[in-house]
Amino acid sequence: MNITLQGVSARHPAARAGHAPALRSLDLSVASGEQVAVIGPSGAGKTTLLQVMACALPPTEGRFTLDGRDPWTLPRSALQRQRGQLFLAPQVPPLPPRQRVVTSVLAARLPAMGLLASLRSLFYPSDIPAAFDALDHFDLADKLFERVDRLSGGERQRVGLSRALLAPAKVWLIDEPLSALDPTRSKQAVTTLQGGARERGVTLVATLHQVDVALAHFPRIVGLRDGQLAFDLPAAEVTQDRLARLYDQFEHELRGEVPVVVASEPAAPQPAVMHCR
Repeated sequence: MNITLQGVSARHPAARAGHAPALRSLDLSVASGEQVAVIGPSGAGKTTLLQVMACALPPTEGRFTLDGRDPWTLPRSALQRQRGQLFLAPQVPPLPPRQRVVTSVLAARLPAMGLLASLRSLFYPSDIPAAFDALDHFDLADKLFERVDRLSGGERQRVGLSRALLAPAKVWLIDEPLSALDPTRSKQAVTTLQGGARERGVTLVATLHQVDVALAHFPRIVGLRDGQLAFDLPAAEVTQDRLARLYDQFEHELRGEVPVVVASEPAAPQPAVMHCR
């Protein structure tokens, strides 16, 4: 699925009056099957960009299209179907704490299921082997029947990522997938997502604080700062000088230290089709 943003600005409804938009006049295109890493300091607009791409947040200005079609001009039912082709993985996965892991993982298939099948799946998981296999890619197969609230933060994050492997989506939008993972798990998660995307012909866009991981694994790097495009380059052309300018006054993030939480980019509510219920 091709993604195009032309002069797109976006502002979260909860943003304070007079506050600058999280995205400002952004031009960006991602071709079908492409794999792109988005980097930049906290508050740069990375999460908002994914929310716009996921049809979770409409642009306030500009034009956003998927395969040449503006999803916000579609009837509500058609928009819901469009959202079902987009898998958004938030940094903190929205997994019900008392739910079994197998149910949380299989919930990724809900956009392709009817109402009765969806309700039945909450009590009688329909494809346990598929859930086992998806979890196994992230070394979590032994957690298949665990309750979500008994998992560590890193395990919950990997459960959220494993759902991508079962989602009936043409685009994976992954927000900070490595924030709770150690270096070994981080490499495993990135290679698993990239391999799964290639195998399925899925477009992959991931935001990353780990600049070294982005440069090592993604062929194309998009740099955002203050809601605007700083650069859009092949990874080999992203120099240390460019990175220094991108992370000016945020050098601790470039060094891989814990980012400062910025309130200018509040989390948007996600479309129901992307979440397990």
